Amino acid sequence: MPWTPPSRPSRRSLLAGAAGAAGVAGVAGAALLTGCSDGGGSPDTGGGVPLERRMRETAVRESERLLERYDATAAAHPALAARLAPLRAAVAAHAGALASADPAPGRPPGSAPPSASPSSAAAGAPVASAGPVPPKPEEALTALADAERSLAEARTVTLAGAPGELARLLASVAACGAVHAYLLTSPQGDKP
Repeated sequence: MPWTPPSRPSRRSLLAGAAGAAGVAGVAGAALLTGCSDGGGSPDTGGGVPLERRMRETAVRESERLLERYDATAAAHPALAARLAPLRAAVAAHAGALASADPAPGRPPGSAPPSASPSSAAAGAPVASAGPVPPKPEEALTALADAERSLAEARTVTLAGAPGELARLLASVAACGAVHAYLLTSPQGDKP
């Protein structure tokens, strides 16, 4: 029996057409919105520092505060140090990845930004400072998991305003933070 072409378009061709139309509409919409500016400059220039750099520096500071919490917890509960080591290493890697692109002038790539000023810290996510570590190991793990979870949630919210590549990186780091929170509080997390 000879093959006959279908009389209606396939799902694949409809989806491809819809995706193409959405892309054209998005480009046209962006072009229209670009023309509607008042000429007062770009909205992402805060003090001459690009939006992406400010977001990266904030994310690095947040990761460094989380590293301080890991260090304080491991120091207060040495029995937990081996369990915390791989998670802490991942947080350190996240800080390095966030700091590696687009370094500030005069700062080598991969180096951390300077300490946060009170005004820039207020703009960051609500990560609890490395205060006193709870006396019981289980409570210390829960406090650390809460810090991971709140930072992951804050990074997820930040995604909406982040440029493309940074948004993907923040999404990955937020997902890792959610997994860390799970591992810190689950019975499977205490097994090597």
